[in-house]
Amino acid sequence: MDKQAFFQDFQQKVSDLLKSSPAADIERNVKALAAQTFNKLELVSREEFDIQVALVQSLAARVDALEARLAAREGTQSTPADGTNA
Repeated sequence: MDKQAFFQDFQQKVSDLLKSSPAADIERNVKALAAQTFNKLELVSREEFDIQVALVQSLAARVDALEARLAAREGTQSTPADGTNA
């Protein structure tokens, strides 16, 4: 038996042993627990986070522009046309 075949056979036997041992059950339970915990945390991907940041920045810029337009209109409308204070 050559070295390559020996190592492959050894690796397969160790893998089979681990699959049939309680370690496999523990691994599945830990993975399930981790997945459940991550779902409760409501995590988002980095891509989704970056999209939301860009959206918020865009909306903040629009709010600033609208506030500036409103301030300009209020400035022109605050002086009465007939010269009296209302």
